[in-house]
Amino acid sequence: MKRSWLPPLSLIFCLAFLYLPLAEIFVGSVNNSRFGGPWRGFTWDHYRRVFGDREILSCLENTLAIAVAATAISMTLGTLAAFALHRHRGRLQFLHHALIYTPLVVPEILMGMSLLLFFASLGAELGFWTILAGHITFCLSYVAMTVLSRLQDFDFTLVDAARDLGAGNWQAIRKILLPLLMPGILAGGLLAFTLSLDDFVVTFFISGPASKTLPIYIFSSIKHGSPTKLNALSALLLIVTFLAVVLGRRLGGRRSAGESRPG
Repeated sequence: MKRSWLPPLSLIFCLAFLYLPLAEIFVGSVNNSRFGGPWRGFTWDHYRRVFGDREILSCLENTLAIAVAATAISMTLGTLAAFALHRHRGRLQFLHHALIYTPLVVPEILMGMSLLLFFASLGAELGFWTILAGHITFCLSYVAMTVLSRLQDFDFTLVDAARDLGAGNWQAIRKILLPLLMPGILAGGLLAFTLSLDDFVVTFFISGPASKTLPIYIFSSIKHGSPTKLNALSALLLIVTFLAVVLGRRLGGRRSAGESRPG
């Protein structure tokens, strides 16, 4: 049977469609041209302008603070939610599962509008804390689902054995359960950090005039700002996001390898 060239050509076309625009951002970030366009030589000046811009640094500070806080809170609440979903059965668990799963399937624009209406009904001032609450809303679901997938293959007889040997509940959790689940928890946390770092739609609805994140800054500046400086800023965001995803994949792979290793 003659081998078809259609599948590899389709794969190449899809990869080019996805990654050529990203490559254009990196090329534009080192192009010695003020407004982009034709190649005019190599330069690092656009990156120096990014690190010398106080507004960008302020937005970066807000973005990192929100991402780190949302990740830490989501890792804690998401792990507890996953454990409750896995270990307990009852009529309310169906509702619990639906509440955790809903942010994964609801369109971001609908979530942003709903959060905006919710904060407006409470009379809350839009700013740092509303953005943080909104990011926790969807980050928690990703962490919970990641940890829940690990719990489904977890051998709880190890915890029972620790209790039989005299360990208390907290001691068994701290020395047995958490260390074995930690790769999955960290993988979910890195995923939450990545989602929080580059979220735009939800943040656009619930951010105030005094609180900007980097995606909001890029959106507001692209109409009248410097494309080359924005290319450099976008390239830095892509690098951070890529490293977080790679680290999360490595943690997940390490966990899978540990489970498949014979005892």
